Amino acid sequence: MRENLPLPPAPEAIELRHLRAFVAVADELNFGRAAGRLYLSQPALSRQIRALERLIGYELLRRSTHRVELTSAGGAMLERARAILADVDSAVAAARAAGDDMAGRIARLMDPRHALVGTAHRQELREAFESLLAEFPVPTEIDVRPLSAGGVPSFVLTPGAERPPTVLYLHGGGYTMGSAYGYRSLVGAFCVAAGTSVLLPEYRLAPEHPYPAALDDVIRAYQWLLDRTEDPSTLAVAGDSSGGGLALSLLAVLRQRGLPMPGRVLLLCPWVDLTCELMADTASVPLLTLSRDSTRDYLQGHPVRGPVLNPFEADLTGYPPMLLQVGTGDALVHETRLLAKRAAEHGVEAELDLYPIDAHVFHMFWSFLPEAAQALTRAATFHRPGD
Repeated sequence: MRENLPLPPAPEAIELRHLRAFVAVADELNFGRAAGRLYLSQPALSRQIRALERLIGYELLRRSTHRVELTSAGGAMLERARAILADVDSAVAAARAAGDDMAGRIARLMDPRHALVGTAHRQELREAFESLLAEFPVPTEIDVRPLSAGGVPSFVLTPGAERPPTVLYLHGGGYTMGSAYGYRSLVGAFCVAAGTSVLLPEYRLAPEHPYPAALDDVIRAYQWLLDRTEDPSTLAVAGDSSGGGLALSLLAVLRQRGLPMPGRVLLLCPWVDLTCELMADTASVPLLTLSRDSTRDYLQGHPVRGPVLNPFEADLTGYPPMLLQVGTGDALVHETRLLAKRAAEHGVEAELDLYPIDAHVFHMFWSFLPEAAQALTRAATFHRPGD
């Protein structure tokens, strides 16, 4: 059986503007009217047609003083060019519709929580946040088991066969909300992508347990991991939002106590400026209000000074390689940029990934937002067991 020979590929220099110019002239059979339709000068339109003909190697339009007509080559190309342009326009429209739909879906999930800020009690906000987290699926490949990590109630999330955890994940929620149970979706997705087990501690929350209660819990959980590994460089610490700030507080304490650092640090939309000054000009009123209230409840008058609470006052020299991810429309993008810059100035291998997303901790939407899935995959490749 004889196979069909493949057609030679089209010249790579052919662009959509060439095809649009050709179709416009073929429709109008007049260069002047076609140029007006495309908002081009007539000489510019003529140059595009000539460029297309040179790339193809055949004359597509026959011009004379009084008329323009298609050649046989032009006739053969016209309907196919129309189909190409229609497909491109359809693809762009579909992408825009999907983008609008995803933005709307994110807004529908987030708006009920934002509406409570400034008007609801802390417990109502906690319940709203847990309801939001419950909207997201937990990957079916993940096994979740409870344990006590140095006396801290925790979960270990494992993809497939049981293996020791190599990542300590610190959930967000402004030090006052969120839970290890609620974060099974996001952390589970990371587990699947990275192929590693993760320790997810249920650290204590403010205002019932103000600073340094959460940090003390995190230190005990990290020490539990250290006691079960021969090589600390195989470990990673990860956190989103306030969990990212807690991760940096942990590193500062490890340095003070002379304890081994992890091999990698993953910071997802990290909230590291507890003064809230760096977000004041860009944050929405609900987020800024929530952040200030959370800081008040967490610190309860403790000053935001020193390396443990303020990484912008810390010497980051010798810190592990960091991956920082944030959306370009996130109110924390400015402080994330500044943190990446400061880390690099102190000799830290700091990689900053920016995504065209407005939502804070957009990674939560991994089940339907392509950028979130992409970010988690990127974070997974940054840390692998044994890297």
